[in-house]
Amino acid sequence: MSSKPKPKSHKGKRQTTKPAQKRPLPVPERIKRHFSSLCAQIDGGHFANAIKTCDKILRLDPNDQDALRTKLFLYLQTEQYLPSLDMIESESGDEHAFEKAYAFYRLQQEDEASAVLEDIKKKKGGDDRGVMHLEAQLSYRQGSYQSACDLYNQLLDTAEPQSEEYSDIVVNLQAAQQHLDFINSGYLQGIDSLPSNLRNSIESQPPPAFPSSTSAAAIIASSNQAADSAQPAQKKVRAKRVPKGVIPGVTPPPDPERWLKKSERTTVSFGKKRKGAGGGASQGATQGANVDAHAPSGGGGGGSGGGGGGKKGKKRK
Repeated sequence: MSSKPKPKSHKGKRQTTKPAQKRPLPVPERIKRHFSSLCAQIDGGHFANAIKTCDKILRLDPNDQDALRTKLFLYLQTEQYLPSLDMIESESGDEHAFEKAYAFYRLQQEDEASAVLEDIKKKKGGDDRGVMHLEAQLSYRQGSYQSACDLYNQLLDTAEPQSEEYSDIVVNLQAAQQHLDFINSGYLQGIDSLPSNLRNSIESQPPPAFPSSTSAAAIIASSNQAADSAQPAQKKVRAKRVPKGVIPGVTPPPDPERWLKKSERTTVSFGKKRKGAGGGASQGATQGANVDAHAPSGGGGGGSGGGGGGKKGKKRK
């Protein structure tokens, strides 16, 4: 009889189930969480991370005005003026015209900043305190100290005493007033103290204009000066180390081979050698130069002891 296979028992085995996948949060909830992180980052002064959080919000909602304004504020706070200008110009309208003028001012583009401020004053009037502050700073930078003093005085009259704005206005007003006093009194008094002929020549002749192009002679002179400055400076010789009778730079230097033997110097030349009693071409040669190369080492009549005149030793029996 054929036996049927028994069914396998599942006793003792743990059944594994796949974990249920979490549903992604809806977009409004994700934006809300990002804004919570953004507020904490701004309060902690982590502006770089806050800009990244603004980018996360704008990826979810590119038209979120709160995220756009916050990102622009962070750009200005971190002195990223070129990205802030790109961001402002990409938007339509003039909602951020003041921020645009401020960015131009910080980039030292005074003409562009002045043009934007004039447009703001035509549309909104010139009573805005931010516009007045920026206009006063522009006037100070451009040398219009009287205009800067007038604007700072207007701001000082309406500022709250003992406030940070009040102290800033006082400092800026004092700086502008000092420049104005120097121009109106100090500079003129300095000219009046000069001799009459020199004062007349200064007042009659304007200061020479700076040349627009540099001449070839000036370029050559500047290149020569640069080459001279590139050469290392010669070290001065101490007077205590100079021997008597030696003038540095005038007396010729000593022979560099003075420590060598005369036979090893390249500047010494030897004369003809004298011929000895045994004269001949072989005189003065090195020892053993005329020895026959084929002669045995123990033979020859020129050996020590006069050749074979020595006594022969006895042979052992």
